[in-house]
Amino acid sequence: MQNKGLIKLFAILFGIVSIYQLSFTFVTNKVERSAEEFAVQKISEDTEDYVVKREAEETRYLDSVGNTTVFDIGLTSFTYNEAKEKELNKGLDLKGGINVILEISVKDIIKGLANDSKNPVFNKALANADKAARNSDKPYVDLFFQEFDAIKGDTKLASPEIFANKLLSEDVNFQMSDNEVKPVIRRKVDESIVSAFEVLRKRIDRFGVTQPNIQRLGATGRILVELPGAKDINRVKRLLQSTAQLEFWETFKNEEVIQYLFQVNERLKTLVGTDNKVEDSTQQSGSESSELDELLADTEKDSLESMGGANPLFDLAVAPGAQGGPVLMSFATKDTAKVNSYLKMREIRQLIPSELQNARFVWSKPGTNQEVIDLYALRSNRENQPPLSGGVVVDAQQTYDQRGNPAVSMQMDGKGAKIWEELTGKAHRQGSFIAIVLDDIVYSAPGVTSGPISGGSSEITGQFSLNEAIDLANVLRAGKLPASADIVQSEVVGPSLGQEAIDSGMMSFAIAMSLVLIWMMFYYGRAGWFADVALIFNIVLIFGVLAGLGAVLTLPGIAGIVLTIGMSVDANVLIFERAKEELAKGKGQKQAVQDGFGNALSSILDANITTGLTAIILFIFGTGPIRGFATTLMIGIATSLFTAIFITRLLIDWYLGRKKSLKFSTDITKNLFQNINVDFLAKRKISYTVSGIFIVVALISLFTQGLNQGVDFVGGRSYQIRFEHPVNPTELDGDLSGPLGSVEVKTFGAANQVKVTTKYKVDEEGGQVDEEIHGILYKALQKHLPDGLTEAEFVGSGGDTGGYGIVQSIKVGPTIADDIKRNALWAIMGSLIVVFLYILIRFRRWQFSAGAVAALCHDVLIVLGVFSLTYRFMPFNLEIDQAFIAAILTVIGYSINDTVVVFDRIREITSERGWKAGNNINLAVNSTLSRTLNTSLTTLIVLLAIFIFGGESIRGFMFALIVGVIVGTYSSVFIATPVMFDTLKNKGEDVLKKKESETVEG
Repeated sequence: MQNKGLIKLFAILFGIVSIYQLSFTFVTNKVERSAEEFAVQKISEDTEDYVVKREAEETRYLDSVGNTTVFDIGLTSFTYNEAKEKELNKGLDLKGGINVILEISVKDIIKGLANDSKNPVFNKALANADKAARNSDKPYVDLFFQEFDAIKGDTKLASPEIFANKLLSEDVNFQMSDNEVKPVIRRKVDESIVSAFEVLRKRIDRFGVTQPNIQRLGATGRILVELPGAKDINRVKRLLQSTAQLEFWETFKNEEVIQYLFQVNERLKTLVGTDNKVEDSTQQSGSESSELDELLADTEKDSLESMGGANPLFDLAVAPGAQGGPVLMSFATKDTAKVNSYLKMREIRQLIPSELQNARFVWSKPGTNQEVIDLYALRSNRENQPPLSGGVVVDAQQTYDQRGNPAVSMQMDGKGAKIWEELTGKAHRQGSFIAIVLDDIVYSAPGVTSGPISGGSSEITGQFSLNEAIDLANVLRAGKLPASADIVQSEVVGPSLGQEAIDSGMMSFAIAMSLVLIWMMFYYGRAGWFADVALIFNIVLIFGVLAGLGAVLTLPGIAGIVLTIGMSVDANVLIFERAKEELAKGKGQKQAVQDGFGNALSSILDANITTGLTAIILFIFGTGPIRGFATTLMIGIATSLFTAIFITRLLIDWYLGRKKSLKFSTDITKNLFQNINVDFLAKRKISYTVSGIFIVVALISLFTQGLNQGVDFVGGRSYQIRFEHPVNPTELDGDLSGPLGSVEVKTFGAANQVKVTTKYKVDEEGGQVDEEIHGILYKALQKHLPDGLTEAEFVGSGGDTGGYGIVQSIKVGPTIADDIKRNALWAIMGSLIVVFLYILIRFRRWQFSAGAVAALCHDVLIVLGVFSLTYRFMPFNLEIDQAFIAAILTVIGYSINDTVVVFDRIREITSERGWKAGNNINLAVNSTLSRTLNTSLTTLIVLLAIFIFGGESIRGFMFALIVGVIVGTYSSVFIATPVMFDTLKNKGEDVLKKKESETVEG
């Protein structure tokens, strides 16, 4: 091997850099352990809410040492904060936290650009686009244009009542055609989404988690946000979804509205009578009716019909508002929907006196007990435009009010300061109040007692917790979103589950690593030792590269690394087997090693390139943890090639240079797989029949039983819930099927843990539905939960509670589920096409490609069939989700790896000796058996270790790989090779005759 000195230097530098990158992780872990110990010593378990308080103490400790030097290497030093930025990033499934995909409402953006147009054609086109979007992957703006063109008639996009308005006066004029307006709107929509991205980025930067990840997904309105380590999930969702639409409104006083409320109560007595009949009162008279009116649910009507009572409105009131104040009445939070439905009834709206015609009824922020909420009436106008909006706010800070309670102070720009002074002056003269409204919720409604407020400063007070005040200042400072942001996909992992994943992942890693190291020493003796050293160095490089690139380590990523351990052994196995062959031919040690490495190189490169291609496809089409798996697999392939080809060679050359003998086997294994002569091709009819039967059974099962599709592919919500004691899933199914409708409850791992899947209100967006489902789950399952476990603790926002309650939740909207399914199909089809083309280019015969792809299709169908046949009774989860697609692509990569090695030997032998009616093909297959079985056995040992010790969440993924490796090993010999032979047989014989003729003539 030439340039040994350069390779040694490069290996040493590579190793030092990797250890350097990993050292930051060890340093930060040490500091964080100290923080944890400090918190445990300061807060005893006897303290109320000790878990939450310990977390707060840990945070304070880490903040205090943030700028303290914790890592000094002589030439330079690093503070804790600097080291934290360089540590190995852990993903959600290892650290806990939240991963969401937000979809910015392009519909809201278009409505805003049209200045909330009332044009019927415009609104009809939006409604039609909503319907079309459910079954299309086209951008919403394109669907809107498509629907508008279908119904527009003489209406133009550049009409004054649509886009030729004041807002777009510089970009759109009356003379423009629709085709000229469309690119303008597309650009404006894209600018709004970019603006939303920047707003969210600013909010997240100030949230306080380390290593947040935010990225825009292609040209869509979707934004991926990942916050590892975030624990208060409800707080995160509020932060992400709050549009931060800040408005300042004058309010009506209590006495100005109370008479109307008396009239409302009296009229309701006749509408909600003893005959339980209610007129269809949800439609307003006249042309306009709000979307809320149209969407009033039948269940709310039913509740009105069944009420009756002396005072339908006043009986719901918890307390009247103070006379002269802005609060009209206080109600229980649970009754707000009912009060809203009363106030929106057509007969009730007809009672509004002229002085209240523009009144807008809104609710306050819930109080500290979350059970009582106040009703206000704002002095609105025909345009529904506030006198002052949040666009004038240039800064906001969390402060404290005069009583020492958390508050938020704001500073306005010059224009805002002038309007604020006029507004507060008017309120002072009239003795009225100014409501500070954020996203249609009144946070406070102070009076102005000391005259006009100049300078543009103001303060928002209310019953805030410290975090709420911090978050409110954060969103105001970052600015408002240009449109609503809905969570269309989310994954929440509790911190306790993350720690369990780390423990189980590292245990499986250690066991798999140990088994592989022992096997290599057992099978190859001293050469196995050298392979083990190269393998350990390979692991150091993988982790070092991950840390250096800032990549995220996930549980599937650990699986990818452990799988790399098994697969990377393949390169050494190929080299050692070829070296043994050369020694058997009588060559000297050094020459045998040199030829062994040289002859194996082609197979090693082909096998790793094809696996790498499938990993690249997986990276392109995958998201989140699956992309992490692909990342580690690609890095592992690269480092495995380097260590197997160069590091192992350096060690062997060093050993031989000391005049020592190297046998590449032990006394037990030296004669294994020797002189094997199986006629595989003669048995191909049997293999075709057996495989055909399996495929037919698989197809019948797929068409009759189908697959257990997870929420990734069908949409819905799933919750992994842990209880203190074992539970009966059938009993829980009965408890939940009433309030949630169709629900599936299955034991997930241990008997005290279940997975609940539901499609309840899957089409509805917003945090209210999530909170509703959390409430239903908590109420229905409370009898099985530990005593004293609150709802906040149950859903994971009240601190760690020993891991009980919801430890993981996943939500996937139906639209994004279709996209995931489509991407999965493209990923599988793309990998098959890429493999076909690579084999075609490499072997220059389509028959080799046909054999390889036939084997891959065979493997995929068998794995799918096994999942279809067994998912109903297997004691672990066999859902078809994104992780399963990753497993299928990995099976494709592994199978093609195996097939390429066999094909490579066939090409080598037949090019030297010809076909001879398939005898040399059998010879080639027999010569690779040792390598095939060795690699397969090693890989299976690794996979079984992860399957047994790697945790429940990854067990189905590992099962797919185990089945895939077994089937892939079989198909390389009994499907790929026979198919190639049968399609190439005649041509091969022609080539042979031609060669024999040329030999005779010569």
